[in-house]
Amino acid sequence: MTDDTMRTESGFSAPDSDLMDAATVRKPLNSILAYGAILAVFAWMSTWQMDGDTYGFLSLLPSLLIVAVAIKTKRPLESIFAGIIAGSLLIDPASIFTSLGDLSMNVVQNETIAWIVLVCGMMGGLINMLERGGSVLSFGEMLAKRIKTKRGTMLTTSALGLAVFIDDYLNSLAVSASMKNLTDRFKISREKLAFLVDSTAAPVCILVPISTWAVYFGALLEENGAVADGQGMSLYIESIPYMAYGWAALIVVWLVAMGYLKDFGPMKKAEERARNGQPIPDGVQNTGFDTSKVRRTSTTVGLLNFLLPMAVLIAASVYYEIDLLLGALVASIFTMVLYFWQRLMSFGELTDAMLDGFKVMLHPIAVVCAGFMVKAINDELGMTPYIIETISPYLSPAILPALVFATMAAVVFSTGSSWGVFVVSLPIVIPMAQAMDMSMPLTVGALLSASAFGSHACFFSDSTVLSSTGSGCTPMQHGLTQIPYALIGAALAFVSFLVMGFWLA
Repeated sequence: MTDDTMRTESGFSAPDSDLMDAATVRKPLNSILAYGAILAVFAWMSTWQMDGDTYGFLSLLPSLLIVAVAIKTKRPLESIFAGIIAGSLLIDPASIFTSLGDLSMNVVQNETIAWIVLVCGMMGGLINMLERGGSVLSFGEMLAKRIKTKRGTMLTTSALGLAVFIDDYLNSLAVSASMKNLTDRFKISREKLAFLVDSTAAPVCILVPISTWAVYFGALLEENGAVADGQGMSLYIESIPYMAYGWAALIVVWLVAMGYLKDFGPMKKAEERARNGQPIPDGVQNTGFDTSKVRRTSTTVGLLNFLLPMAVLIAASVYYEIDLLLGALVASIFTMVLYFWQRLMSFGELTDAMLDGFKVMLHPIAVVCAGFMVKAINDELGMTPYIIETISPYLSPAILPALVFATMAAVVFSTGSSWGVFVVSLPIVIPMAQAMDMSMPLTVGALLSASAFGSHACFFSDSTVLSSTGSGCTPMQHGLTQIPYALIGAALAFVSFLVMGFWLA
């Protein structure tokens, strides 16, 4: 026996283990020290502010920190909370815990947040029932008999997204759940599926006057004096041809689905992994809907069991003035009765399916709630007014639409709030456009395009989070693979607004 063997057998290799343990300890310690130093700088910068002063450039720093931490850690929820704590320290470090407590309570009590929590939870439960009842499987089998190519699968996914136009939440969850098995069969990565789904969510919803987006923004336009009372929807419809990002996103997703626009960047790596037999990315736990004990029915019955709840969901949402919450409630009750009547599932199994679906949505709900906290911090810091006031001296009627699109797209991207931001920005942008005698439909088109881009590209926006959750990848995996394509659409939209601005000015 050699000395080296004796050393190994007698445990003399322990120092290597000790070194590894020391490195393991140092890594979190270094992170704590780094984040502590950054937060200390934010607390120190709060001393620069005098009573009545605006925060100016400092108002941008929490959002920039969120983006930087997200890129570094690939974890959106943690990066958002880092920005929230930094923003609270910038406002008042002495009352940091009180501020965070009040902020949390205000967000939880917000009617919009309550609506989002209930809608996401009920949609998750509804889709879980559809999967455990075997209807999603039947729908996938029907598609599999007719779709024989990878290109056909991607085009079908995009087409389903166009068909489910009533709401981006419905689109993100229903289409991804319907197509996962088929895209796996053709070795399409879950990131590509999430991109196809997300690209036909908000970008399509803004182009359809019968959608939650149209109802919300039509009312907002009336409130801010863009048109007379009762004319908000008319102005919205007039603006649809000018919503350049929505049209550009559809062009890009069609080019990708057809194979004309090749994979590049992080998406290329994801697709190479999928071609090697791993469509689901690393780091994603298979905590989705359990379909291992699905009771089989005929393909026709299974297809009806899928299409009827979807039809009830859409019809009920339209009946209740485009309210997806009431639509999901009606559809869930209808599905429970339908499946119980066919003895596909017991009442207890149906209840468990609803609750398990709600559990799956807890993480995306947490990310969306945290995004609303970021918006509240940014509103208190005055970020949106600061950005608009900074660019105002450089505005002219010809470049106003392009600058409004670029500026508001950046704001929505940094806050993740595709709707809330415009409560603050519309009272500033609309009077500005009226003073310059700018085309109001073009201005509204620029604003809605900015909102759609922010929802599409931001890694912690509700649309991105739900698309990634439904497709089976993390928000950061989806966001990093999608953003190069979103930027292509944004560039096309920016050029379009420049051309239309000079033409109409």
